[in-house]
Amino acid sequence: MPDALQDPAAEHGSFEAPEQFAELVGTLDGGRRYGHAMDFRLELVTVPVSDVDRAKAFYVDKVGFNADHDHTVNPELRFVQLTPPGSACSIVLGGASGLGDMPPGSQRGLQVVVDDVRAARQHLVTRGVDVSEVDETPWGHFVFFADPDGNAWSVQQIVRP
Repeated sequence: MPDALQDPAAEHGSFEAPEQFAELVGTLDGGRRYGHAMDFRLELVTVPVSDVDRAKAFYVDKVGFNADHDHTVNPELRFVQLTPPGSACSIVLGGASGLGDMPPGSQRGLQVVVDDVRAARQHLVTRGVDVSEVDETPWGHFVFFADPDGNAWSVQQIVRP
């Protein structure tokens, strides 16, 4: 493995602009395998919770996420992975399950995108989720909710001119 793959900054220094990073990524293997850029897919985000069973019930039964995995690895580690419908990115419930060191309820800025935020809001309200009214901005229409620990989510409908 080239040293640049292990630590790009060691050989190339820090990156002043995103183009510098993209240029390096495209040249790591001479462009043979990845072409001119490499995909970096975000596929799993930890959501720190205090009670995994309560959080799983909230996300699956109320919000409507799919339950992908619920596996006890050992007495200190339970792996619970959930995916929003239609999403390529899943969440893993952490904290009390032995994953991560973020305090329960400290995750902010989680966002899902929907085609119709009013329908999404109605879906959440009908299932008993405390969700905000629709907030209309020039860059999207949003609603906001939090899980029982306080991890904050936004639901966005993208607005196109």
